[in-house]
Amino acid sequence: MGERILIIEDEGAIADALIYALRSEGFEVHWCQLGREGLEWLQHQAVDLLVLDVGLPDTSGFELCRQIRQFSSVPVVFLTARKEEVDRIVGLEIGADDYVVKPFSPREMSARVRAILRRARGPVTAMSPPPQASDACFEHDAQRRRIRYRGQWLDLTRYEYLILSTLLQRPEHVLSREQLLDSAWDDPSANFDRVVDTHIKGIRAKLKRVDPAHDPIVTHRGLGYSLDVHGGAPRP
Repeated sequence: MGERILIIEDEGAIADALIYALRSEGFEVHWCQLGREGLEWLQHQAVDLLVLDVGLPDTSGFELCRQIRQFSSVPVVFLTARKEEVDRIVGLEIGADDYVVKPFSPREMSARVRAILRRARGPVTAMSPPPQASDACFEHDAQRRRIRYRGQWLDLTRYEYLILSTLLQRPEHVLSREQLLDSAWDDPSANFDRVVDTHIKGIRAKLKRVDPAHDPIVTHRGLGYSLDVHGGAPRP
């Protein structure tokens, strides 16, 4: 059985084209016309990727994504008829993996879905490295794509994990927003400085829950961010 895709889209013609294209690629596809139906289905079924229309008749796709992110980190591709940059920024900030403007090619959508699922799976080989231990306050388990801070595993979104793991790979080095974007996003149209700042804010909040007294992420104004793996400066 192929990987499972959930489509939440109220326009039948668009849904039919997507279902045909994705099933032709070997995916198992389920379709819901309304946001509330899709949310209920997602709460009870395992899904590998969600294709979500922004303009649903019963709710905003953005609001629905916020609700989904409270219990799931499933990759999300937004569908929308709106081209404005601010909409793309909002979608990416709340956790979307891609943003596709209508009209679009179903074959292109299939290619984007395959690329996102490959990134979500990560590299799997017989020579996968063991978890990386350190005498610092961070531990990075690259094989399972998770990070522990002061003995507690962090509940990171996909992009938060990619940004923090990039900082961990070069501790004490200042990495620009562009470098962090390149490490987390393949689509150059998603390169917005605000997106990085938003995810850094989310990472900091989760680190603060573990250690309220210190902030290991250092902001270098006009340059970027670095990570102090030995604890960081006391919080003001």
